[in-house]
Amino acid sequence: MLRRSKWVAAVCAAVVAAAVVVALPNGPAEAQPVSRARTTAVADDGARVAEEIRVDERTLDLRITSPALGTSGWVRLLLPRGWDTQTRTWPVLYLLHGAGEVEDYKSWTAFTDAAAFTADKDVLMVLPSDGKAGMYSAWWNFGGSNKPDWETFHVTEIRQLLERGYAAGTVRAVAGLSIGGYGAMAYAFRHPGMFKAAASYSGVLNTTIYGIPNFIQMILMREGLNFYSLWGNEFMQRSIWTAHNPYDNVEKLRGTRLYVSSGDGGTGPLDPPGNSPDVMIEPLAKLSSSTFTDRLKRAGIPVTTNFYGGGSHIWPYWQREFKASWPVLAASLGLPA
Repeated sequence: MLRRSKWVAAVCAAVVAAAVVVALPNGPAEAQPVSRARTTAVADDGARVAEEIRVDERTLDLRITSPALGTSGWVRLLLPRGWDTQTRTWPVLYLLHGAGEVEDYKSWTAFTDAAAFTADKDVLMVLPSDGKAGMYSAWWNFGGSNKPDWETFHVTEIRQLLERGYAAGTVRAVAGLSIGGYGAMAYAFRHPGMFKAAASYSGVLNTTIYGIPNFIQMILMREGLNFYSLWGNEFMQRSIWTAHNPYDNVEKLRGTRLYVSSGDGGTGPLDPPGNSPDVMIEPLAKLSSSTFTDRLKRAGIPVTTNFYGGGSHIWPYWQREFKASWPVLAASLGLPA
């Protein structure tokens, strides 16, 4: 009888030791039940979840071993009510950050109230890393390796892992700010039908208009990256630039619900006191975005716009615009506005 008790105790200890451990922010790591689907989900190219961190009731961070990146990448999930207990799938909304964000994939939760705003909404929020300045793209690297391939990481690896292990459905929308606004529109046209709606806040939606290639190059140089490694030279590798430019591919957005907004760089109601006018970044965002929406309108493709005048390239405006765009995003996801 004693030997049997020791055997049972050993088995129980082994089961406990094999449990997935999730680090909680305000206490020691605790073992949490994790479904077999989550622990075994694998993307087609072998990408898999290497680490889960349950930050709080709604926030789950995943570190993904990514063949597309050649390293690991992170994504933050904001979970809908009932995610832990209900057997169903959920519509998905990607929220993309800008370049050079200190908080990276945590930016939308660090600088906005997006978590609180979506707390009562039945949607799985996906906040992926784009690195320092991944540009939501596979890199050209002078015709060599296409790594890092942020596009595949986001729209294939993360998507497949979430659908296979994290209750993500197949109804999706995407939104982003600044370079993330570019990413939202680029992903929508480069993968027609994958996203029912796309929203851009102060985005770069015409990458070849005068001044924008230099602006993109400046961003990459600021982050210590070789700017020609992205898409090459804007003249010599024009076909690569065109293939990634929302402005040149508006027909592929026909049937997608669209929202585009930007300020003009002048002092606006959400700028902090004493803030100098934004004479470069937001004016370029408006130029790029407005030429894009003008082309949409000439093609007869509906788009909701909000070129709101005064406002610089800062988070308070993007928080406001996310909420303003919610009716467009919600309609595509089958949710109440």
